[in-house]
Amino acid sequence: MALHAARRATPSGRLLLNAATGLVLLFLVAPILVVFPLSLSSGELLVLPPPGWSLRWYEDFFTSRRWLSATWNSFVVGGWTMALATTLGTLAAIGIHLGRFRGKAVLVAVLSLPIVTPVIVTAIALYFALALVGLGSTLAGLVLAHTVLATPYVLLTVLASLQTFDATLLRAAASLGAGPATAFRRVMLPMIAPGVATGAIFAFATSFDELVVALFVAGPQQFTLPRQMFAGLREFLSPTIAAAAVLLIALSAVLLALSEFARARARARGIG
Repeated sequence: MALHAARRATPSGRLLLNAATGLVLLFLVAPILVVFPLSLSSGELLVLPPPGWSLRWYEDFFTSRRWLSATWNSFVVGGWTMALATTLGTLAAIGIHLGRFRGKAVLVAVLSLPIVTPVIVTAIALYFALALVGLGSTLAGLVLAHTVLATPYVLLTVLASLQTFDATLLRAAASLGAGPATAFRRVMLPMIAPGVATGAIFAFATSFDELVVALFVAGPQQFTLPRQMFAGLREFLSPTIAAAAVLLIALSAVLLALSEFARARARARGIG
């Protein structure tokens, strides 16, 4: 009914709807857009409007050992987190989808708790848990903590892809002599690859942008980019923070584009 009503809408009604949608989008994006002129300011302080225009703060970012080290740490932690979370989330999704047991919905809800639990609660719990096993203030501890946060995203995206997977294909592969590993690699994985790729992208983005857990778990040698930005806000406020924020926004846009590309490829191939 709503679709038919939208088709019968007058040109003025559609124009009003488009205008309202544009205003809502502008309201949501405007705070992000403010960062761009701040990153191009020639002044020493974060003020609007900028006193002039300059790329000096981008130059400061790319020539500062402190900022580059934090960025590198974020890529290292994000890469390891993506690998672990993708592996664990994909295996869990396959086990839940193909398994025959009661309480699947409850299990999925439990495994998804890191998404809905306040991040400060998760950070405190991870701090004490990792300290008990001697992994506090270590790179491995930070990777494991981020894996806890990122794995549910992989689990849910792969589960969504598995909804369109026909399990009889695995039985057909087995009847032709394929072992479980071969059937997974040559039959199942190609069909759920878009969901796995999307989950991996979400896992990397979750780790790269995460701050609260890093504040509790990471040591002085594991300063990530968000943690360095937070330290900059507290200690040496400068427009370099705005330049770093713009680069984070650009990275998020690239990751979103990759996710959309994976979904478009899946639709083109008739998968998912």
